Amino acid sequence: QVPLVESGGGSVQAGGSLTLSCAASRNTYSLYCLGWFRQAPGQEREGVATIDHDDYTSYSDSVKGRFTISKDDAKNTLYLQMNRLNPNDTAMYYCAAENVVRGRACPSADEFNYSGQGTQVTVSS
Repeated sequence: QVPLVESGGGSVQAGGSLTLSCAASRNTYSLYCLGWFRQAPGQEREGVATIDHDDYTSYSDSVKGRFTISKDDAKNTLYLQMNRLNPNDTAMYYCAAENVVRGRACPSADEFNYSGQGTQVTVSS
């Protein structure tokens, strides 16, 4: 088991904001790549954002400019700040981690091997 515990989901109106948090065990947090992916009912997983331990970040085109991924190394916690939410952002959001050789690019977060149980985000119009 690889403890990753998400929190911060909820219901919000279009245009609103939410911040998701993910508390990780020390061993999991130390994996080079951390990220978020989401999955809406009946749809495939979608990678949302990644960050590595050199603080390089990457975003999907659908969230670029609206979402910000960050981490707090002192707290072993990953965050996803989500602004200007719209109904298409409605999904279960998962925190994830992957062991990648330092310096290599992180794959899309939906391809990571370790993930949490998810937190639901619902955006109403």
